[in-house]
Amino acid sequence: MKKLGLLLLAIAFLASFSIAKDKAAGPKATTVSGWITDENCAAKKDADLSNADCAKKCAEKGAKLVVVSDKDHAVLNVDNQDALKGHEGHHVKVSGKLDNGTLHVDKVDMLKNQKSKG
Repeated sequence: MKKLGLLLLAIAFLASFSIAKDKAAGPKATTVSGWITDENCAAKKDADLSNADCAKKCAEKGAKLVVVSDKDHAVLNVDNQDALKGHEGHHVKVSGKLDNGTLHVDKVDMLKNQKSKG
């Protein structure tokens, strides 16, 4: 019985290290190239991501601005929306911290190519 108790204690001890390690990792610094658009246009497969007027109108109606990555067309939600204001429809490089699929934008840089492929 003592061996079983020690075994369970050892497993609990190791599990606590694993959980602590995951929590300590926190947000991951990242840089993404892509398009700033609204969540409605981002959901459409063949949307013109460079359509700034559409993105602005949708944002004014309450749609959130998102980043659609060039690499895999992943849609990244952004927690600090004000960082993207004025960049609707722009092709940009965004730097920030990614935490559970949500990006906190620290910096937005315009890219030369402003024509959407989508």
